[in-house]
Amino acid sequence: MRFNDTVRGFILLGLAESPGMQLPLFVVFLLMYVLTLLGNVGMMALVRSDRGLHTPMYFFLSHFSFVDACYSTVIMPNLLVSLASGNKDISFAGCVAQLYSFVFFGIAECYLLAIMAYDRYAAVCNPLRYVVMLPQAVCVQLVSTSYVLGVLYAAIYTGCTFGGSFRKSNVIDHFFCDVSPLLKLSGSDKFIRERVMFAFVSINGISTSGIIVVSYLYILSTVLRMRSTQSRSRAFNTCASHLMVISLFYGTGFFMYLLPSSSHKGLDKVASVFYTLVTPLLNPLIYCLRNREVKEAF
Repeated sequence: MRFNDTVRGFILLGLAESPGMQLPLFVVFLLMYVLTLLGNVGMMALVRSDRGLHTPMYFFLSHFSFVDACYSTVIMPNLLVSLASGNKDISFAGCVAQLYSFVFFGIAECYLLAIMAYDRYAAVCNPLRYVVMLPQAVCVQLVSTSYVLGVLYAAIYTGCTFGGSFRKSNVIDHFFCDVSPLLKLSGSDKFIRERVMFAFVSINGISTSGIIVVSYLYILSTVLRMRSTQSRSRAFNTCASHLMVISLFYGTGFFMYLLPSSSHKGLDKVASVFYTLVTPLLNPLIYCLRNREVKEAF
């Protein structure tokens, strides 16, 4: 699909038009970004350095932290520069690169969450066969598959988004180049492209959330059959952090991409801030505060 060449760049309106809000927002988001990098890079370093964390669960968690750090980095630096300088311009190539990277890491995160759900299923429901079910080679293959699918989905979404014309306007009512606000600027040739993207979003959302739901139904069934209260409590604590992360990510994601835009009631930017900037910040905190092994290693 040929990329559009009718515009040379876009203008991102950002989060707040009031000049008085630029500095406070810059300070808040700079602090968030620094803490996000410290938390996720620290988690990666902890998993790599502590031999007690060299298990499939923490192998997946280290890649999840890597994706979170990159996910935030795709958006934060450009947002911070815009808030600090007031320059809201972004080149056409920069917008394409930002959207592609954003979708790539978002899709990879979806599949990593599904893989981590399967990992919890194997650990809780088949503890004696856990190592056999998830040897190192299989773990590497699963993570590699999530990245490959991210590359493919990102190419499809980016091609469909930029495959038409942008003759209406080059002003994006958002703080980064996302699919929905870009499609609003497209001409009348976007109907088929929107249907293609909705189909792939649905496939991705249903497949990954389906794996998660089925895995946790088996986990719940197994936990309820446990006779030991201590074993039951340990299993619930192990899975609680993962379920919290899933709820944060999928809740806002489904709100943005599967519900009709007419039902958002102007909350698009709030939801986007939550799942692109707040969630990567909270994820390492959730895993640290609720995970005994991580706290001991730290």
